[in-house]
Amino acid sequence: MRLDKFLKVSRIIKRRTIAKKIADQGRILVNDREAKSASKVAIGDVLTIKFGNKTEKVRIDRIEETTKKADADAMYTILSEEYAETFDD
Repeated sequence: MRLDKFLKVSRIIKRRTIAKKIADQGRILVNDREAKSASKVAIGDVLTIKFGNKTEKVRIDRIEETTKKADADAMYTILSEEYAETFDD
């Protein structure tokens, strides 16, 4: 499955166009390698996604063509969440 489609179906990112934009900006790694939106992902792959000041690392557990909102989080496991420190003057 394409990376951008997985992110949308799993609801990690709400819209496929946004998933495509983020991936094409180099903000997503698949198994520690920079990935574009058309990159193929498989079960067991580890995604590192940079959202502004938050970096989330998830493992793909299932791949589904479509899923209901309640079942979407079963497609992946969150391995870690890190927040960049913000510096206020």
